[in-house]
Amino acid sequence: MTVNTIAIIGTGIMGMGIAQIAAQAGIQVLLYDAKSGAAEQGRQSLQSTLEKLTAKGKFTDAQLQDTLSNLTVLQELNQIATAEIVVEAIIENLDIKKQLFAQLEGVVTADTILATNTSSLSVTAIAADCDHPERVAGFHFFNPVPLMKIVEVIPGLSTQQSVIDVLSDLAKRMGHLGVVAKDTPGFIVNHGGRAYGTEALKILGEGVTTFENIDQILREGAGFRMGPFELLDLTGIDVSHPVMESIYNQFYHEARYRPHPLTRQMLVGKKLGRKVGAGFYHYENGQKLSAATAQDRSSEALISDAVITSVWVGADLAEDKTQLVDYLKSQGVAIDDNDKPNPDSLVLLAPYGEDTTNAAIRYQVNPKQAVAIDMLTGLAKHRTLMPSLVTQETFIAQAYALFSKGLDDSEATTQSAVGATLITESIGFVAQRVVAMVINLGCDIAMQGIASPEDIDNAVKLGLGYPYGPISWGDHLGASRVLLILGRIYGLTGDPRYRPSSWLQRRAKLDMSLFTQQNTY
Repeated sequence: MTVNTIAIIGTGIMGMGIAQIAAQAGIQVLLYDAKSGAAEQGRQSLQSTLEKLTAKGKFTDAQLQDTLSNLTVLQELNQIATAEIVVEAIIENLDIKKQLFAQLEGVVTADTILATNTSSLSVTAIAADCDHPERVAGFHFFNPVPLMKIVEVIPGLSTQQSVIDVLSDLAKRMGHLGVVAKDTPGFIVNHGGRAYGTEALKILGEGVTTFENIDQILREGAGFRMGPFELLDLTGIDVSHPVMESIYNQFYHEARYRPHPLTRQMLVGKKLGRKVGAGFYHYENGQKLSAATAQDRSSEALISDAVITSVWVGADLAEDKTQLVDYLKSQGVAIDDNDKPNPDSLVLLAPYGEDTTNAAIRYQVNPKQAVAIDMLTGLAKHRTLMPSLVTQETFIAQAYALFSKGLDDSEATTQSAVGATLITESIGFVAQRVVAMVINLGCDIAMQGIASPEDIDNAVKLGLGYPYGPISWGDHLGASRVLLILGRIYGLTGDPRYRPSSWLQRRAKLDMSLFTQQNTY
């Protein structure tokens, strides 16, 4: 099918975003909204946006006029009859969507494809009362549509393959990557995004560190574009928490998707985020108010009190030990290479999936001398340090003095004065827990056959702005390392949310890429 005309039902932010990229692709776009005047208002708003982009040199005058000429405002629903595809982008309510699709079947031709932009509702359920459910599919874009170059194409139980092919081709024509996903709660992106915020909330709820520190660790250390609490504030707690609860409930209380009571409390207390001026952070005129990074003790005092005699290093991975020893030597620090550390040596441990106490016991060293460091992201980025419950202050000061500065003096002008964060003793640090959970959830989505590993990877990376897709991230870090983190956390906590996916376990043990798929028989 050659698509010449599409109709957009619902001309809010999402509907007009879809309209924009379709019109830019040379497709005739029919705009309809049940609210009187809304379609014309949406068109005028889009025109204003495009004119501003043209003034900035993002569009030529010719592109502007061509795009606008492809937009037609309709006054009546029956005027959409000429469209090959109808895309609804109305309120996220199952009953209302079903009513609309029943109306559409009475207007369109027998060959017209009916697509829903739903982000959370079952495509099968939306199509259930249609006379021709085989032509109904999900076509889920992300906000802002012109910038988020990804769209999920979701077949319901009755959807014909030809419909999926047409929508996938249309997505490509509009400059987006179409990824095919099973009709499951959250599809790919909203499903795959459950690990980031929920695990960060759990870490916060355990009192490991402040939400500001968690954001800093995950942004500056792990490489996320935004910290989880910055993201929750931007999205809005009134949007994010219901999605958390919906996916958790739809998967019959699967532990991996468990929400946290804190966001429910914030929802009730109307601390919704940036839109109301207060969420985790406070805002004025939409701008986050700066706040000093919280440390329980003065960083200056810690550094000034530090007198480093020698450092004994224990690491789970040989490459981590080499990196630490090389760094310490570059700082002029003596290495204690005895089998057992001297009583006055700082004991520096680099474990995965453990707290400092358990790591110290495993290495048979004195926990009073021990500070653990998270080597998941190496030393080139923000570092996380974790004393044990009984680590003496003098050793904490030594560790902080060593790792709160750049790799060398030349970086002093480009890095902040504090390049490390001290956290309360906990199992698995911050970055290890969050990143491992992101990867594990991506693997489990692949295990469920919701989408191909490649589509999962692309959808999550493009849809959520992660530095890697979950599958390629697992390969980058090494599946065996991710398995080590999760296996230890699961063993020490007994919490089933941390159980490693079978997809991850098999490929880690066979030393295979996480993209590897098994032949079906």
